Amino acid sequence: MSQPISTALTIGPAPEPGDGAAPRHVAIIMDGNGRWAQAKGLPRTIGHREGAEALRRAVRAAADLGIEYLTVFGFSSENWKRPAAEITDLMGLLRLYLRREIDEIDRNGVRLRVIGDRDRLSPDINKLIDTAEARTAANRRLCLTVALSYGGRAEIVRAAQKLAQKVAAGEIAADSIDEDAFQRCLFTADIPDPDLVVRTSGEKRISNFLLWQCAYAEYVFMDKLWPDFSGEDLKSALAEFASRKRRYGAAG
Repeated sequence: MSQPISTALTIGPAPEPGDGAAPRHVAIIMDGNGRWAQAKGLPRTIGHREGAEALRRAVRAAADLGIEYLTVFGFSSENWKRPAAEITDLMGLLRLYLRREIDEIDRNGVRLRVIGDRDRLSPDINKLIDTAEARTAANRRLCLTVALSYGGRAEIVRAAQKLAQKVAAGEIAADSIDEDAFQRCLFTADIPDPDLVVRTSGEKRISNFLLWQCAYAEYVFMDKLWPDFSGEDLKSALAEFASRKRRYGAAG
Protein backbone atom coordinates (compact mmCIF):
# COMPACT_ATOMS: atom_id res chain seq x y z
CA MET A 1 0.00 0.00 0.00
CA SER A 2 1.34 3.40 -0.93
CA GLN A 3 1.98 5.52 2.13
CA PRO A 4 1.33 9.26 2.52
CA ILE A 5 4.27 11.45 1.64
CA SER A 6 4.82 14.86 3.21
CA THR A 7 7.55 17.11 1.92
CA ALA A 8 7.92 18.39 5.46
CA LEU A 9 8.67 14.90 6.71
CA THR A 10 10.81 13.57 3.90
CA ILE A 11 14.08 14.64 5.53
CA GLY A 12 14.99 14.82 9.20
CA PRO A 13 14.00 13.09 12.42
CA ALA A 14 10.69 11.37 12.99
CA PRO A 15 7.92 13.78 13.94
CA GLU A 16 7.09 14.30 17.59
CA PRO A 17 3.74 13.03 18.83
CA GLY A 18 1.04 15.30 17.51
CA ASP A 19 -2.34 16.46 18.68
CA GLY A 20 -3.93 13.07 18.04
CA ALA A 21 -7.12 14.76 16.88
CA ALA A 22 -9.31 13.52 14.06
CA PRO A 23 -10.19 15.97 11.28
CA ARG A 24 -13.79 17.09 10.98
CA HIS A 25 -13.34 18.07 7.33
CA VAL A 26 -11.20 16.22 4.80
CA ALA A 27 -10.72 17.53 1.26
CA ILE A 28 -9.35 15.32 -1.51
CA ILE A 29 -7.77 16.24 -4.85
CA MET A 30 -8.56 13.11 -6.83
CA ASP A 31 -5.65 12.98 -9.25
CA GLY A 32 -4.25 10.31 -11.54
CA ASN A 33 -7.13 8.75 -13.46
CA GLY A 34 -5.55 9.37 -16.84
CA ARG A 35 -2.10 8.15 -15.82
CA TRP A 36 -3.63 5.04 -14.25
CA ALA A 37 -5.31 4.18 -17.55
CA GLN A 38 -2.23 5.03 -19.61
CA ALA A 39 -0.04 2.78 -17.48
CA LYS A 40 -2.39 -0.10 -18.19
CA GLY A 41 -2.79 0.67 -21.90
CA LEU A 42 -6.44 1.57 -21.43
CA PRO A 43 -8.54 4.53 -22.63
CA ARG A 44 -8.69 7.51 -20.26
CA THR A 45 -12.43 6.89 -19.97
CA ILE A 46 -11.73 3.67 -18.10
CA GLY A 47 -9.49 5.55 -15.70
CA HIS A 48 -12.29 8.01 -14.95
CA ARG A 49 -14.75 5.14 -14.38
CA GLU A 50 -12.36 3.49 -11.95
CA GLY A 51 -11.91 6.88 -10.31
CA ALA A 52 -15.66 7.00 -9.69
CA GLU A 53 -15.41 3.63 -7.96
CA ALA A 54 -12.60 5.01 -5.79
CA LEU A 55 -14.85 7.91 -4.83
CA ARG A 56 -17.52 5.45 -3.74
CA ARG A 57 -14.97 3.71 -1.51
CA ALA A 58 -13.76 7.01 -0.09
CA VAL A 59 -17.28 8.15 0.80
CA ARG A 60 -18.04 4.87 2.55
CA ALA A 61 -14.74 4.99 4.46
CA ALA A 62 -15.19 8.64 5.46
CA ALA A 63 -18.63 7.91 6.89
CA ASP A 64 -17.36 4.83 8.74
CA LEU A 65 -14.41 6.78 10.17
CA GLY A 66 -16.63 9.50 11.57
CA ILE A 67 -15.54 12.30 9.26
CA GLU A 68 -18.24 14.96 9.21
CA TYR A 69 -17.36 16.71 5.96
CA LEU A 70 -15.72 15.35 2.81
CA THR A 71 -15.03 17.66 -0.13
CA VAL A 72 -13.66 16.27 -3.39
CA PHE A 73 -12.30 18.02 -6.48
CA GLY A 74 -14.32 16.42 -9.26
CA PHE A 75 -13.84 18.75 -12.24
CA SER A 76 -11.91 22.01 -12.28
CA SER A 77 -12.64 25.15 -14.29
CA GLU A 78 -9.39 24.43 -16.13
CA ASN A 79 -10.60 20.95 -17.08
CA TRP A 80 -12.91 22.54 -19.68
CA LYS A 81 -9.75 22.95 -21.79
CA ARG A 82 -9.45 19.18 -22.23
CA PRO A 83 -10.40 17.52 -25.54
CA ALA A 84 -14.12 17.67 -26.28
CA ALA A 85 -14.44 13.88 -26.41
CA GLU A 86 -12.97 13.51 -22.93
CA ILE A 87 -15.26 16.20 -21.53
CA THR A 88 -18.25 14.42 -23.08
CA ASP A 89 -17.16 11.18 -21.43
CA LEU A 90 -16.69 12.92 -18.08
CA MET A 91 -20.12 14.55 -18.23
CA GLY A 92 -21.66 11.20 -19.12
CA LEU A 93 -19.95 9.63 -16.14
CA LEU A 94 -21.22 12.45 -13.93
CA ARG A 95 -24.78 11.78 -15.08
CA LEU A 96 -24.32 8.08 -14.36
CA TYR A 97 -22.91 8.77 -10.91
CA LEU A 98 -25.75 11.11 -9.97
CA ARG A 99 -28.35 8.57 -11.08
CA ARG A 100 -26.68 5.40 -9.80
CA GLU A 101 -25.21 6.52 -6.50
CA ILE A 102 -28.01 8.66 -5.11
CA ASP A 103 -29.87 5.70 -3.56
CA GLU A 104 -26.78 4.50 -1.66
CA ILE A 105 -25.78 8.04 -0.70
CA ASP A 106 -29.21 8.74 0.73
CA ARG A 107 -29.51 5.32 2.41
CA ASN A 108 -26.20 5.87 4.18
CA GLY A 109 -27.19 9.25 5.57
CA VAL A 110 -24.91 11.29 3.31
CA ARG A 111 -25.82 14.80 2.24
CA LEU A 112 -24.66 15.71 -1.26
CA ARG A 113 -23.74 19.27 -2.23
CA VAL A 114 -22.18 20.60 -5.44
CA ILE A 115 -20.14 23.81 -5.62
CA GLY A 116 -18.68 25.62 -8.61
CA ASP A 117 -19.78 27.46 -11.74
CA ARG A 118 -22.89 25.45 -12.51
CA ASP A 119 -23.83 27.75 -15.40
CA ARG A 120 -21.33 25.84 -17.55
CA LEU A 121 -23.01 22.50 -16.82
CA SER A 122 -25.84 21.29 -19.03
CA PRO A 123 -29.46 21.79 -17.87
CA ASP A 124 -30.07 18.06 -17.40
CA ILE A 125 -27.00 17.71 -15.16
CA ASN A 126 -28.10 20.70 -13.12
CA LYS A 127 -31.51 19.12 -12.72
CA LEU A 128 -29.94 15.87 -11.50
CA ILE A 129 -27.83 17.87 -9.03
CA ASP A 130 -30.87 19.79 -7.76
CA THR A 131 -32.78 16.53 -7.27
CA ALA A 132 -29.89 14.87 -5.43
CA GLU A 133 -29.27 17.89 -3.19
CA ALA A 134 -32.97 18.19 -2.29
CA ARG A 135 -33.34 14.47 -1.61
CA THR A 136 -30.33 14.31 0.73
CA ALA A 137 -30.65 17.74 2.37
CA ALA A 138 -31.74 16.35 5.75
CA ASN A 139 -28.98 13.73 6.00
CA ARG A 140 -26.42 14.33 8.74
CA ARG A 141 -24.00 11.39 8.85
CA LEU A 142 -21.59 12.93 6.30
CA CYS A 143 -21.70 16.05 4.16
CA LEU A 144 -20.20 15.23 0.75
CA THR A 145 -19.33 18.32 -1.28
CA VAL A 146 -18.31 17.81 -4.89
CA ALA A 147 -16.48 20.67 -6.62
CA LEU A 148 -17.54 20.75 -10.28
CA SER A 149 -16.50 23.38 -12.81
CA TYR A 150 -14.73 24.86 -9.81
CA GLY A 151 -11.72 27.16 -9.45
CA GLY A 152 -10.47 28.71 -6.22
CA ARG A 153 -9.48 32.04 -7.79
CA ALA A 154 -12.84 32.33 -9.55
CA GLU A 155 -14.61 31.67 -6.24
CA ILE A 156 -12.63 34.45 -4.56
CA VAL A 157 -13.41 36.87 -7.42
CA ARG A 158 -17.10 35.91 -7.17
CA ALA A 159 -17.09 36.65 -3.43
CA ALA A 160 -15.39 40.01 -4.00
CA GLN A 161 -17.98 40.91 -6.63
CA LYS A 162 -20.84 40.04 -4.27
CA LEU A 163 -19.38 42.28 -1.59
CA ALA A 164 -18.78 45.09 -4.08
CA GLN A 165 -22.41 44.87 -5.17
CA LYS A 166 -23.55 45.13 -1.55
CA VAL A 167 -21.36 48.19 -1.02
CA ALA A 168 -22.66 49.81 -4.22
CA ALA A 169 -26.25 49.13 -3.13
CA GLY A 170 -25.59 50.74 0.25
CA GLU A 171 -26.27 47.50 2.11
CA ILE A 172 -22.88 47.49 3.83
CA ALA A 173 -19.98 49.89 4.33
CA ALA A 174 -16.68 49.09 2.65
CA ASP A 175 -14.78 49.39 5.92
CA SER A 176 -17.09 46.81 7.53
CA ILE A 177 -15.77 44.04 5.29
CA ASP A 178 -13.65 41.59 7.22
CA GLU A 179 -12.66 37.94 6.86
CA ASP A 180 -15.98 36.73 8.26
CA ALA A 181 -17.92 38.82 5.77
CA PHE A 182 -15.80 37.50 2.93
CA GLN A 183 -16.18 33.90 4.08
CA ARG A 184 -19.95 34.24 4.08
CA CYS A 185 -19.82 34.93 0.33
CA LEU A 186 -17.97 31.71 -0.51
CA PHE A 187 -19.58 28.51 -1.80
CA THR A 188 -18.60 26.84 1.48
CA ALA A 189 -20.07 29.48 3.80
CA ASP A 190 -22.10 26.92 5.76
CA ILE A 191 -19.36 24.35 6.42
CA PRO A 192 -16.05 24.49 8.34
CA ASP A 193 -12.74 24.89 6.54
CA PRO A 194 -10.84 21.68 5.71
CA ASP A 195 -8.53 20.36 8.39
CA LEU A 196 -6.78 17.95 6.05
CA VAL A 197 -6.17 17.99 2.29
CA VAL A 198 -5.14 14.76 0.58
CA ARG A 199 -3.77 14.67 -2.96
CA THR A 200 -3.07 11.47 -4.84
CA SER A 201 -0.75 10.73 -7.81
CA GLY A 202 2.47 12.08 -6.26
CA GLU A 203 1.91 15.67 -7.37
CA LYS A 204 2.56 18.25 -4.66
CA ARG A 205 0.43 21.27 -5.47
CA ILE A 206 -3.10 22.43 -4.70
CA SER A 207 -4.19 23.24 -8.27
CA ASN A 208 -6.52 26.14 -7.49
CA PHE A 209 -8.57 24.12 -4.98
CA LEU A 210 -10.22 25.85 -1.99
CA LEU A 211 -7.53 28.51 -1.85
CA TRP A 212 -9.16 30.61 0.86
CA GLN A 213 -10.50 27.70 2.90
CA CYS A 214 -7.24 25.74 3.12
CA ALA A 215 -5.13 28.52 4.63
CA TYR A 216 -4.38 26.42 7.72
CA ALA A 217 -5.07 22.91 6.46
CA GLU A 218 -2.58 20.09 6.82
CA TYR A 219 -1.51 18.41 3.56
CA VAL A 220 -0.80 14.76 2.83
CA PHE A 221 0.53 13.81 -0.61
CA MET A 222 0.28 10.21 -1.80
CA ASP A 223 2.09 8.50 -4.66
CA LYS A 224 -0.89 6.24 -5.30
CA LEU A 225 -3.04 7.10 -8.33
CA TRP A 226 -6.65 7.90 -7.51
CA PRO A 227 -8.30 4.75 -8.98
CA ASP A 228 -6.24 2.67 -6.53
CA PHE A 229 -7.24 4.75 -3.50
CA SER A 230 -8.82 2.70 -0.70
CA GLY A 231 -10.30 3.09 2.75
CA GLU A 232 -6.95 2.02 4.17
CA ASP A 233 -5.28 4.92 2.38
CA LEU A 234 -7.73 7.31 4.00
CA LYS A 235 -6.94 5.76 7.38
CA SER A 236 -3.22 6.30 6.71
CA ALA A 237 -3.85 9.96 5.90
CA LEU A 238 -5.79 10.38 9.14
CA ALA A 239 -2.97 8.74 11.10
CA GLU A 240 -0.48 11.17 9.53
CA PHE A 241 -2.78 14.07 10.42
CA ALA A 242 -3.02 12.88 14.02
CA SER A 243 0.79 12.89 14.30
CA ARG A 244 1.05 16.60 13.56
CA LYS A 245 0.77 19.62 15.83
CA ARG A 246 -1.39 22.40 14.45
CA ARG A 247 -0.17 25.81 15.60
CA TYR A 248 -2.13 28.23 13.39
CA GLY A 249 0.85 30.58 13.31
CA ALA A 250 1.50 30.44 17.04
CA ALA A 251 4.92 29.64 18.46
CA GLY A 252 5.54 25.98 19.17
